[in-house]
Amino acid sequence: MEKLYQLYLQYPTICTDTRNIKQNSIFFCLKGENFDGNQFALQALSKGALHVVTEDTTLSGRDDCTVVSNTLETLQMLAQYHRRHLTIPIIGITGTNGKTTTKELTAAVLSRKFKTAFTQGNLNNHIGVPLTLLSIKSTDEVAIVEMGANHPGEIEELCKISEPDFGIITNIGTAHIEGFLSIENIISTKKALYQSVIKNKGTLFVNEIDSVLTNGLNYSRVIYYGGQKEGTLNSTITKMDPYLTLNLFKKEFRTQLTGSYNLNNILCAATIGRYFGVLDEDIIAAIANYTPKNNRSQIITAGSNTLIADYYNANPSSMQAALENFRAIDTTPKMVILGEMRELGDYSKDEHKKIIEWCIAQNIPAILIGKEFYQHKEPILQYFETLEKAQDFITENPIKNHFILIKGSHGVHLERLRI
Repeated sequence: MEKLYQLYLQYPTICTDTRNIKQNSIFFCLKGENFDGNQFALQALSKGALHVVTEDTTLSGRDDCTVVSNTLETLQMLAQYHRRHLTIPIIGITGTNGKTTTKELTAAVLSRKFKTAFTQGNLNNHIGVPLTLLSIKSTDEVAIVEMGANHPGEIEELCKISEPDFGIITNIGTAHIEGFLSIENIISTKKALYQSVIKNKGTLFVNEIDSVLTNGLNYSRVIYYGGQKEGTLNSTITKMDPYLTLNLFKKEFRTQLTGSYNLNNILCAATIGRYFGVLDEDIIAAIANYTPKNNRSQIITAGSNTLIADYYNANPSSMQAALENFRAIDTTPKMVILGEMRELGDYSKDEHKKIIEWCIAQNIPAILIGKEFYQHKEPILQYFETLEKAQDFITENPIKNHFILIKGSHGVHLERLRI
């Protein structure tokens, strides 16, 4: 490992896809169910990679190749090795909802004072976390590592690689419950981040009013936010039009975020900023200027309509939060376009039925897309088995001058809809 690490220090760019090879990079030949990067080892070298890590034994003896028994494990080991040579604070973030927004807000805040490395996009799994760690440069002063999970024990494994000094769990809900099998498994998997930080005698940032997060938490190095404890940072929403206007640090300012559910994400980022000595005015500026992207609560104009594009992903808790927020925004006429929620297993039928009942009770027109919604078809709302059929309906029945929430699981591909 030391030999490979020295090579990495000299050429600290890691690639895993021959379609995006960078010059003088180290290419790791990863493989999965539908691909085998080992087949492209020589192609990677021809495209500019300096060195290849591969499982292909036919490449043994080449100076530009390192042959290993498991390429993924080697990538993870290299990332862990690099992490143990880092002396900067590593902040780990996980949670069912809001972890990416919290990561982005925290990065924006800390960047006002420090050179900050942070997870790009959603590189938060068993491949993405090692790549994030290996992207941390010697000039960086703090790093934020986002960690996602869709099966039991995954956060524990990611913490073994990243060894975070600080930990945040944004919340715990029922996303990916099909893979977790139970809410208890979700809770224990997410709380592995707390256990890792406690083991390393680090510091936790915890939402005081979230009973799931505080239950059983008996640790002295905890900084709370969002509650009533003395010294705990809190805030109030003064307006939602649909952008949030907040009163924070006794100053009112407007954000580029929508959704009252983002208040906790903001408070977490602000609390971390204060802990690391970022000035209050810089924290406010960072939050006020942050603009969401990647279809996470983005406000978009589409013809005569205004859209809340929140279709990066969906689960029961995030869907309910988005709907309640949408209901609270004082504007008309409104409607929702909702895609089905994936990976819910035995919970799927009841959770989709709850969404339908909510739309009917609130008297909000709805276009519901996907088989999980379609099986509950009733005459009051519009149901479509596929995105294509929903698009045909919208094309034939144009929507004009509406305020529209669009939300669903990423696999529904609501971004392809044309309103």
